[in-house]
Amino acid sequence: MTEITNRKKWFSESRYGLFIHFGLYSVAARHEWVQTLEEISVDEYKKYFDHFNPDLLDPNEWAKKAKEAGFKYVIITAKHHDGFCLWDTKETDYQICNTNYRKDLLNELIEAFRNVGMKIGLYYSLLDWHHHGFEVDGYHPMRNKHEYIERHPGDMHTYRKFMSNQVKELLSNYGKIDYIWFDFSYKSRDWGTSLGKGAEDWGSKVLETQILQLQPDILINDRLGLGRGVQTPEQFSRNKGLEDENALWETVQTLNNSWGYDRDNLQFKSSELVLKQLIDTVSKGGNFTMNIGPNARGLWDDRSASILSEVGQWLVRNGESIYGSTSCSYRPPIDCRYTQKGDKLYLHIFSWPYRTILLPDLGGKVSFARLLHDGSEIRFSDTKNLGGEREATTDLYKEITEVHIKEALDPTMLMLNVPIIKPNEFVSVIELTLKEALE
Repeated sequence: MTEITNRKKWFSESRYGLFIHFGLYSVAARHEWVQTLEEISVDEYKKYFDHFNPDLLDPNEWAKKAKEAGFKYVIITAKHHDGFCLWDTKETDYQICNTNYRKDLLNELIEAFRNVGMKIGLYYSLLDWHHHGFEVDGYHPMRNKHEYIERHPGDMHTYRKFMSNQVKELLSNYGKIDYIWFDFSYKSRDWGTSLGKGAEDWGSKVLETQILQLQPDILINDRLGLGRGVQTPEQFSRNKGLEDENALWETVQTLNNSWGYDRDNLQFKSSELVLKQLIDTVSKGGNFTMNIGPNARGLWDDRSASILSEVGQWLVRNGESIYGSTSCSYRPPIDCRYTQKGDKLYLHIFSWPYRTILLPDLGGKVSFARLLHDGSEIRFSDTKNLGGEREATTDLYKEITEVHIKEALDPTMLMLNVPIIKPNEFVSVIELTLKEALE
């Protein structure tokens, strides 16, 4: 196995990741972009720094909840766009050890999540609205303050050196880091008074080389503007997988359309919807990464915790269809999704049918079928045994109508006989054991 394949293996097998957005914006409690949405100056924003103290935060409890919820890796916001750092960086005073918390939270979280067996990812914002070297652009909270812009024209050379030093700290002082997640390049933006930033502004090629020298096995996402890396569509799902089956991608999603803690935003996804998004993503060969934004005192809000816990309970019973699984070439029935792993094909049923499900192209290819959540057998028949040979069929099919039989005569199909009453699962999964493993 090549080094690059080794690097990718854990990611493809994990399938379900946790994003954690936590920082000064958690005190504001109204979106992680609050500083720029409300055009808050650095001086005004300092009140959140002065009052930041997540005194109820228990890193081990966070890790325990994540593990129980079924997550296999975590991505922690080491630094977001406001420039505040969750670690004991030597590059700026704008960091957590200078708040009332006075501890290197990133170190605590990495240790806790690593101790429960989760892979470690670090989020690092390429934007920084606190650092004077970062040139003001259309995303900057001071974009309309001409006096500020004149006083702080920016120096991207200085800022690139700052970023390089910080990335070196993150990848040198905290052991093995599995994934570094940059956010984000926007070279094509043109606000008239300023332009967006891309790979040249960040010094991305040099930064990438530095990263791989420090951590050769690390994965890097695709937001450095270099046209490579783990692809990360945000807040939407692909309608199909990638043409290159070896390419890595994940869709990153929020529970309520805000990444940071947003006290008054109650537009939460249901557990069922989160689960269907996870299944749909894996059925297309991707990973699904769900975000949580703990509150200012370091607690997961009850609604978020409940949703993720319910998904985790489903994964206890049905996780075999997710972890290590991927897309397949078979066409699923309407409102169903397939995932596959070796000689197992997993049928995820989004809408429970009445009595039967017809599976195209699987006639003669399945040796056994069962409901995954309880292991109970699902009886089936190849459609070539129906219709003209009706007198030879078992009692199982005596009540099938003439029309149904006629429609089922395609000899390439497999007919599953399912319970009339839907199992008590958000999504029921039927595991099909194939006579020959899929390629």
